[in-house]
Amino acid sequence: QRIFFFFFFLHRFQACVYFAVVFQAISCGIHYLASVFLTATPKFVCRAPENITSVLYGNYSGTTMDDIWEYWSAGQSYVLVGTESGSQWELSQCSLARRISSINFDYEFSGNKTVYSCSDSYIYDYSEVQQSIVTDWNLVCEKEWLAKLSQPTFMFGVLTGALIFGDLADRVGRRPIMMLTSLSQFGFGIAVAFTYNYYSFVIVRFLLAMVTSGYLVVVFVYVTEFTGIKVRTWTSMHVHAAFAVGIMVVALVGYLVRIWRMYQIILTLSTLPFIFICWKLPETPFYLLAKGRYQEAQVLIDTIARVNGITTSCKVSDFIESNGDNMIDRDATKHQEDMEQKKLSILDLFRTRKLAGRSITLWLVWFTSSLGYYVISLGSVNLGGNQYLNLFIAGAVELPSYIIACIAMDRIGRRNTLAPSLLLSGIACALVILVPKNIGLVAIILSMTGKFAIAIAFGLIYLYTCELYPTIVRTLAVGSGSMMCRVGSIVAPFCVYLTSIWTHLPQVIIGVLAFLIGLLTLMLPETLGQPLTTTMEEAEALGSKQNKDKEVIGPAEENIEINSQNREKDLESARICNSYRF
Repeated sequence: QRIFFFFFFLHRFQACVYFAVVFQAISCGIHYLASVFLTATPKFVCRAPENITSVLYGNYSGTTMDDIWEYWSAGQSYVLVGTESGSQWELSQCSLARRISSINFDYEFSGNKTVYSCSDSYIYDYSEVQQSIVTDWNLVCEKEWLAKLSQPTFMFGVLTGALIFGDLADRVGRRPIMMLTSLSQFGFGIAVAFTYNYYSFVIVRFLLAMVTSGYLVVVFVYVTEFTGIKVRTWTSMHVHAAFAVGIMVVALVGYLVRIWRMYQIILTLSTLPFIFICWKLPETPFYLLAKGRYQEAQVLIDTIARVNGITTSCKVSDFIESNGDNMIDRDATKHQEDMEQKKLSILDLFRTRKLAGRSITLWLVWFTSSLGYYVISLGSVNLGGNQYLNLFIAGAVELPSYIIACIAMDRIGRRNTLAPSLLLSGIACALVILVPKNIGLVAIILSMTGKFAIAIAFGLIYLYTCELYPTIVRTLAVGSGSMMCRVGSIVAPFCVYLTSIWTHLPQVIIGVLAFLIGLLTLMLPETLGQPLTTTMEEAEALGSKQNKDKEVIGPAEENIEINSQNREKDLESARICNSYRF
């Protein structure tokens, strides 16, 4: 941190590195939401066994299915078609029936029929979706569950990648893992477009999810270790903003390209600029110093000084020597804490009634925030109106939410930002139930308001969890919360599929959950201005009257010490919590 004070917090060198790695986060948002159009299911009915010469649907008639698609609605009834041989067929989505001894070409028929299965042959409406994996591999009717399983499988790959690459980054460094995951992201992204069947598609997408998640985990740590305390909250939040830009890119490319293989290739090309420059990125000074690679750290510091136009560079040896007297004691203390931490388990998060209530509440916040974020994002295409515009707005509303979160969390507090955001999201989503069908625009506005609010909670919960637990279980607390977050992202696609029951059912579920958990959040203690706790007793005392009595404003010297503690708090919290993002 003294090095960053010397070089300023986000000067020329750090800014170049920062914007380079954050740009790649856009491609991560792209791949997370790409399945919205990869697995799009257009209107469809069974294919007649002969060429169609006439079509009748209620009061609408034509010569081809293209003439009646705009009037057809799934589940309302069949489509009557006449063929070259003069036979008449009633075409439904998953079956077809041949009329026996039918003379007139009338929609209503009371005679005998022979019902057949579709035999894996369908007619699709190509006006909206020219080609998707659903149309290529007929993932409808009895195979519909395969298409619905693709996104949960991707999210499971996200979980796996976070566990693997997060550990590897601590072992071999941040830079090698970012290079590996970026190159793999490009390779797997292109490979998805050339998969030949559903199973190869799911396997390659699973691998793509692993490396995409791996990059996001590492880039948050990388950004944290390359920026100073004063800008760390903003820079880490802006990685979220880059992810949101990726969602907007998916909407734009999905609108312009309706063939899924071309769509996938174009989206993957967003990784190319980073591949060309990633080999020039340095390792972080934090990692080099932690691994004892002082000479490399000195070369990096000299380079930063030169690029930033600072004539006098600082020496790594000066920092080591100036702290040398305390390093042994500090290492011994850390070793003792590590040994103590090894003896702890997840059960220690429930050691007392107060801690148990806190842990359960935070787990619910993690789960609901992730569930709401992905349900509203993935389900935005089902809200009615223009599905591409809906998804674009779902990404755009996140950008102001992160700015507001950064300002509010440091002014009114973590809890006082988190609880209102959950309550607002709950009210907005639940109100959808009152919107008449003929004014769908209001439903879209309410859903986007819910997404705006849930994004604030999703971005804030990482740091807040860090501050609510002591050092000995802090990583365990954030890790367990992160697992609940992954569970929410895996469940989210299944929740979106509830639109087959009622279009707004997913939003109502999110609304009820968010509102109830928002009320629970009000019972959590505020951590703004509080130093990080080191023992379970200190953590349990957060928010208690005894703890508040200790908050006495002292002379200038004490205020300086408080500010110093807050800076150290921000540093440790950000380094721990950012390693579990997404």
